[in-house]
Amino acid sequence: MLRNGLRQSSGRRVVYVLGAIGTLLLAAAQLAGLVLLRGSTHAGTLTVLLTALLALGWAVMPLFFPSGDETLDPTRLVMLPLRPRPLVGALLAASLVGIGPLFTFLLLTGSAVATAYGAAAVAVAVVAVPLTLLVCVALARAVATANIRLLTSRKGRDLAVLSGLVIAIGFQLVNFGAQRLGDAGGLAALDPVTETVRWLPPASAIGAVESASEGAYGRAAAQLLLSAGALAALLYAWRRSLVKLMTAPDSSTLATAGPSRRESAAAGRGVGMARLLSGEGRTGAVAGRSLRYVWRDPKTKAAWVTALAIGLIVPVFNALQGTGTIYLACFAAGMLGIQMYNQFGQDTSAFWMVALTISSPRDAYLELRARALAMLVIILPYSTLVTVVTAAVLGDWRPLPEALGLSYALLGAMLATGAVASARFPYSIPQDSGFKNVVPGQAALAWISIFGGMLGAALLCAPVLGLTLWIHAAGAAEWSSLLLPVGAVYGALVAWGGLRLAAPPTAWRLPEILTAVSKG
Repeated sequence: MLRNGLRQSSGRRVVYVLGAIGTLLLAAAQLAGLVLLRGSTHAGTLTVLLTALLALGWAVMPLFFPSGDETLDPTRLVMLPLRPRPLVGALLAASLVGIGPLFTFLLLTGSAVATAYGAAAVAVAVVAVPLTLLVCVALARAVATANIRLLTSRKGRDLAVLSGLVIAIGFQLVNFGAQRLGDAGGLAALDPVTETVRWLPPASAIGAVESASEGAYGRAAAQLLLSAGALAALLYAWRRSLVKLMTAPDSSTLATAGPSRRESAAAGRGVGMARLLSGEGRTGAVAGRSLRYVWRDPKTKAAWVTALAIGLIVPVFNALQGTGTIYLACFAAGMLGIQMYNQFGQDTSAFWMVALTISSPRDAYLELRARALAMLVIILPYSTLVTVVTAAVLGDWRPLPEALGLSYALLGAMLATGAVASARFPYSIPQDSGFKNVVPGQAALAWISIFGGMLGAALLCAPVLGLTLWIHAAGAAEWSSLLLPVGAVYGALVAWGGLRLAAPPTAWRLPEILTAVSKG
């Protein structure tokens, strides 16, 4: 399967080879670092925790990257005359082929070398390394098989969108933890945690190597038995899930007894926000369609999830580290305001249906206004929440009105420049090319749209920013609370002006916009 997959295209082969080289270089560096750690007082602490993190990664990654390994979907083998027991063994052996298992094996080998002293410890390491690798692989298989119906559905593909959020938060947590660890006295602060983790499979197998080095052979045997028992339990659970998956009917092939989708939609109409967005006018219809894009379209959802995560992470984590300021909360409004750029690109070739409803600048203005209102439903409360949370973490509520005023002014400027950029520099968003967000040949349009718009938004915010600086320079702190209404009114006026300015070119350039957004 690996060979046939690489035969599909030269681009896929190049990406695989480059990824393999990069992974192996990283694994070699990690192996060398672990070997050099041999003799360190806290080598056992680091290796046990590293093994636990590896196991966690093996368990979680199939949920976020279900398409990364074609063999993770056993339903492809459902029509073959295969018994469960040999199928489990064959899939387990297939799971050991690839860059991921080799990377894990090298790290586990380095962990064993760092803590093995004496012939008994080496003998334990010879058993512990492959046992830990098998537990990691079986854990990934058991989790993937138990959730394969979800992972192969549209909801499962949407779950992969959260991978960017998990990675972004993970990096920030690692950075924050490393700083706190340095302040707490280094790896010695992790010793109490390690005492518990070393008894949790599969980290217990690597912990057994250190136990054997210390002469605690009974403890080493118990730790190995824990990992072996975990492997047996995982294989049993995997087999049961496999049998159920191969024999149980798929719910997608069964007739549903519930109400039809149209009846459900009719029954739910008129409740809360749904009633507001299901009106007969253009505003409600367009705003509802834009919010459905955010919820259903994978590329749009990925962009929003990333913006929401980074917009919260940057100010809050900087505040937690003691290096932040409440004005960093404006970053949330800026990140989310970028979603206003290239509004018509998310429509792709279906923009022709939107174009048929626009016959004048007035229609174009209503279309853009409705899209901006849909964004405000999300951005306005979220940017306010981020600003309040940042102030709470910092414990300084005095500059809260200033920060909110600047956020609202920046948001209005981003909506204004985003509307103009959508009319002047539209580009197509590919729907089936992985993480690419611009089709080949339109990258310049995307750069001009985003960075030109951001520069314009910064210039539009200059009056409010200048007023803030003047209040601080003049020592007139009693006037700082006025920046909240001033920023909100100024942002609303700038947004209204930008929508008015973008409406005529939108109405005049409908054919050009349709051509630009239909290339993906």
